[in-house]
Amino acid sequence: MTEEINPGKLLVRVAPILDELKIGYFITGGFAISVWGRPRATFDVDIVVHLVEPKVAPLAKALRKISEFGYIDEDAAREAIDRLGEFNFIDPETGVKVDFWIMKKTPAGRSEFERRIIKKIDGQEVSFISPEDLVLNKLLWYQKSLSSRHLEDAESVLKISGEKLDKKYLKLWAKKLGVADVLTKLLKGNKP
Repeated sequence: MTEEINPGKLLVRVAPILDELKIGYFITGGFAISVWGRPRATFDVDIVVHLVEPKVAPLAKALRKISEFGYIDEDAAREAIDRLGEFNFIDPETGVKVDFWIMKKTPAGRSEFERRIIKKIDGQEVSFISPEDLVLNKLLWYQKSLSSRHLEDAESVLKISGEKLDKKYLKLWAKKLGVADVLTKLLKGNKP
């Protein structure tokens, strides 16, 4: 019998593994939206990692200890490092998937890592993407896909975390990333 789908439960087991192996990381995607914006259903965990090839085997071994039938493809992880893509770990007991995204080797990618914020989830310290960088990422995804979900996520973070956001940083990086027009409209309460 499978447990209730609860990405947070898996996250608090994966985060200490990354810490122990000294793999830099931060949580992004739907789980981060629930932290910085409005709560929303998500059935996976998106984690950006600064992973190097020698850490793939120890990471896979540690993740497999979470669940006897946990699935991770080490070759897919190595390919993800080479192409700056993603690979995943699937926990069949909970039905939750962890998508590991390799850190972007760009000034924006480095800035995201420098600006990570620690939050406690069920007593476990977990690194999260900053709300500003989350908005910027959502605007980039919106620009690529035109999916209203990404726009709604960005709006949610702007609304819920709005007063706490570093607007100067947001505007600077929005310009650098080519999403300034969309951000300006959202900040004024308009739809792009």
